[in-house]
Amino acid sequence: MSQKLKTVLSVLVILILLFGLYATFFGIGTTEDGKPLNGKNALKYGLDINGGVYVVMEGKTEGLGYSNEEINEIMDQTRAVLNNRVNQLGVAESTVTREGTNRLRVEMPGVTDAEEAIKAIGTTAKLTFVLADGSVVLDGSYVKDAQIDTDGSKYKILLDFNADGASLFEEGTRKAYNNEPEVKIDGMQANEIAIVLDDTIITHPEVQSVISGGSCEITGNYTKEEASTTAALIRGGALPIELEEIQSSIQTATIGANALDKSIIAGGIGLVVIFIIMIVMYGLLGVIADIALMLYVVMFVWAMVAFNVVLTLPGIAALILSIGMAVDANVIIFSRIKEEIAQGKSIRVAVDSGFKSALVTVLDAQITTLIAAIVLYEVGTTIVKGFALTLMIGIVFSIFTAVIISQLFLSLLAGTEKFCQNKYFGVNEDGTPKQFLHKQFKFIKNRKIFYIVSVAIIVVGLVFSLVAGMNYGIDFTGGTTIQVEMGKQVDISEVKDTLKSFELDPTIIYTGEGNTQIQIKTIKALDNTARAEVFDALAEKYSLEDSALVAAEQFGPSVGNELKQNAVTAVIIASIGMLIYILFRFKSWKYGVSAVIGVAHDVLMVLAFYAIFRYTINNPFIAAILTLVGYSINDTIVIFDRIRDNKKLRVKGNLEDTIDYSLNQTLNRTIMTSLTTLVVMIPLLVMVSSSISQFIIPLMVGVIVGCYSSIFICAPLYYDMNKKDEMSKYMLKAQEKAKTEKKAKSRAERKGKR
Repeated sequence: MSQKLKTVLSVLVILILLFGLYATFFGIGTTEDGKPLNGKNALKYGLDINGGVYVVMEGKTEGLGYSNEEINEIMDQTRAVLNNRVNQLGVAESTVTREGTNRLRVEMPGVTDAEEAIKAIGTTAKLTFVLADGSVVLDGSYVKDAQIDTDGSKYKILLDFNADGASLFEEGTRKAYNNEPEVKIDGMQANEIAIVLDDTIITHPEVQSVISGGSCEITGNYTKEEASTTAALIRGGALPIELEEIQSSIQTATIGANALDKSIIAGGIGLVVIFIIMIVMYGLLGVIADIALMLYVVMFVWAMVAFNVVLTLPGIAALILSIGMAVDANVIIFSRIKEEIAQGKSIRVAVDSGFKSALVTVLDAQITTLIAAIVLYEVGTTIVKGFALTLMIGIVFSIFTAVIISQLFLSLLAGTEKFCQNKYFGVNEDGTPKQFLHKQFKFIKNRKIFYIVSVAIIVVGLVFSLVAGMNYGIDFTGGTTIQVEMGKQVDISEVKDTLKSFELDPTIIYTGEGNTQIQIKTIKALDNTARAEVFDALAEKYSLEDSALVAAEQFGPSVGNELKQNAVTAVIIASIGMLIYILFRFKSWKYGVSAVIGVAHDVLMVLAFYAIFRYTINNPFIAAILTLVGYSINDTIVIFDRIRDNKKLRVKGNLEDTIDYSLNQTLNRTIMTSLTTLVVMIPLLVMVSSSISQFIIPLMVGVIVGCYSSIFICAPLYYDMNKKDEMSKYMLKAQEKAKTEKKAKSRAERKGKR
């Protein structure tokens, strides 16, 4: 590529970046409610960040003759179908959880109208396929899938039925095609089949032939939105039981009022600090990294908008992780370039060779984490899917900005006479790279100390968990909820002081329009008398009438066994996927096993942290563990990639020296990546509500542990796995040397006798 073309493309990238920044901060147009269409207003947020609607629905099980076991099974089936329906309708990051025996709680972020939310999920939600005479062909339980497709500008719906459904549908289409049904439904023809949801016909296409094989398509003048909505309703299926709305409310953010604005400011401060650090450490290279990172953030925000992804606390965790990986990709490239310059190569040659050397490492690290994200998305549910999707978007854009954008600017600057100097590329005038540490450490020699430290912490954590138990939060244990209409927005800290004598350790949030209601949640199972005493204390303090008590009930855990098991399963399968990829790329199972052991070590270390310091295990815990898995494997792969390269190049050094040399080479990069990742979190911890600390602090611990294990656990484990082979190699050499010396001595003796 010519220098002129590089200049044109670079200018174009800068213009796109400026436009993107303007659109992100100031907006291009307005939203439906008249607000600027900027990044903040265009994104959708989960209940935990910006509030939304929750609806409690009760299954009508009385008088049906079901046993308790049957009711339990039916409600589990209902929850699964309802969860599918809400997600298919595009209400991302929604949750449907059991409460008590026959109630379901539906939380839908980004929805501000409770009535609209109830309409979206349906109260009965029974889907049927009906002939013109009103006879039912089949119900939604026979539908395997419903998707949309396009014929040019027209959209259509593709339906697939299971085996039984295929037979029923074939019979129904035969009757309709032959005009057999007597028309009893207004607006229908005898040759049509209506798709009915909750007694409402959502479409009634004409049957043009007898349809066999279990697949068909519905054509018409559908817009994309109409086709998508209809397909989503069909995919939702039929609920096994009728549901009745019991309670609904608009809820504010669980991380505190105005937390979104504070989080945006805190995130901006963190990014600015990263920009400064990169410029200080890498000079002009740092400016390029900052341009790439700004473009990354802009692309990330608008991709989230385009894909209709709802940002939640787990999503923020994935964003933090992907920002760290985006910085890391540039740091890896810059470190390689500085090493090439330090070897005496010219700037232009160093940029070219350094980038090529770094590219393999960047792709290995990012692809390994991407595999984990894909598995988590496919296997996971609710918050796991949200985390994985956000992480996938971040990984793709971090690869693009590092591999394409950074390379473009690097090659452009390397070809200019003015900037083609050491000082602009993070290298001192004497040719030594700028870095935090210059000392060479003996990691492998002291590996047993690191093993002992890790085992000791894990054992102490295990003891604490067995003796005192883990501090499970309300999401895992269930408990009691009390909702009160206060008549005005009250100070939550004052409410906590009022209830201090009850020792509830409650979570209290605002709900309702105008934040005039409060919802008190505690892990304690309070009976009717105890709940009444809590309300009486509030009534006395705030002069409330009995009618101010909106709801008071016990509820089940929102993080059920299914979600916990699903998260564990997802992590295990992701680890297997990463192991296979590492085996394929590194041609040795020992790299993969060491990396996976490192992930297991990190999870146990974080669990020990939760046990020792009595941190509450709630929903954010899952996000923290998932972040840890992604960060740990990324860091480990970078180090292993360097070890693999040095094993090929350092023929004379033994394995211990090679690994120590590799760890020291990557140490500054590891510190830089961990530092920038932590920098993004610190403003969030300091500036946003205190409740977010339950989320941020475990993430910070996870980053530190992930950094520690990559250096002090995974690499030494790889050494120990290869130590015997290394010893055998040297023993063979020693034996060969001894044989050679013996033969030479023998020849000399024979010559002497002659």
